[in-house]
Amino acid sequence: MKKYFVVLLHIGFWACYILSILIIVTVAYRNSAIGERELRMVNALQNLFFFAVLPSVITFHLFYFFLFPNYVQKNRFLLSSIYGIAIAIAAAVTGYIFLRMFIESGWMMDMDQGGKQGRSTALMVIFSMTLIGLICGIVALIMRGFITWFSEIKVKQMLKEKNYEMEMALIKSQLDPHLLFNTINNIDALILRDAVKASDYLNRLSDMMRFVLYETRADKILLSQEIEYIEKYIALQKIRTANESYVQWNVIGTVGDKKIAPMVFIPFIENAFKHTTNKKLENAISITLKITDASIQLICENKFDSVATKSSVGGLGNELAQKRLALLYAGRHTLEINKSDDLYRVHLTIPHG
Repeated sequence: MKKYFVVLLHIGFWACYILSILIIVTVAYRNSAIGERELRMVNALQNLFFFAVLPSVITFHLFYFFLFPNYVQKNRFLLSSIYGIAIAIAAAVTGYIFLRMFIESGWMMDMDQGGKQGRSTALMVIFSMTLIGLICGIVALIMRGFITWFSEIKVKQMLKEKNYEMEMALIKSQLDPHLLFNTINNIDALILRDAVKASDYLNRLSDMMRFVLYETRADKILLSQEIEYIEKYIALQKIRTANESYVQWNVIGTVGDKKIAPMVFIPFIENAFKHTTNKKLENAISITLKITDASIQLICENKFDSVATKSSVGGLGNELAQKRLALLYAGRHTLEINKSDDLYRVHLTIPHG
């Protein structure tokens, strides 16, 4: 939700709240004499500022900025109730203290016109102020909840659109005609030398196509599925070179049943192969996946010809992947991309689950 709309919501609420107070005061003193009515209305408004406005403002904003994000949104309802009541009482006591200070200083008249409120009257006033503050606090929670709900809908819609773009881009980049034709031609040439191995590669290609077209539609997949796809992709890419040390691929840590968003790592790996032009280099591409209890790290490095590739290193895959990461793992991931004269390095860290 846009900030100006949120500001308008706040202004609208407080405008209606203050207007209600003015209407109540006007109606209450409508039968008073003209000269006395203005004096009483001014005094009433002064009292009501500390009685109904100050505690309500304090409670509203503490509910809005503290209670909702820290407790209500995390479904900690018991603590939400306890802290909510405590905030309302503290705000009421604060307002009452200021009210008595100004009354005793002679700046305004006592609400009971006698200046001799007993302990029971003071408690009743504080109780009333607490109720008014709680009502404003509940309005704050409703308002913040609506804004959060609306924002989440917008984020989900954006994520859906980005997922669609990502899926289309991945289908075009990972399973484009060049990859398919080159792989099929390599498999065809391999059939005469090793039919069993050629059949194995053909099955891997089929599995990759099935994975991209069907498995990636889920919001989350098993990390093991992502790793399986990466391994098959690397194996198919290695058919195109006789260099055994062309690619270094390592998985460090326990995979287990950890889950991630689908195709998070693939765009960066695909770009590494795309921009590594010399397939005779030792360790031209290095891909490492580090798995811990809290996170999963991808470290992908590739050597490239700075003259040949110019500024094309990265490309659509990385740009679209970064936008998708910002939606999927907003504030919970780190992405470092470093480019030197002949080395391109990506270091991505995401939480699992």
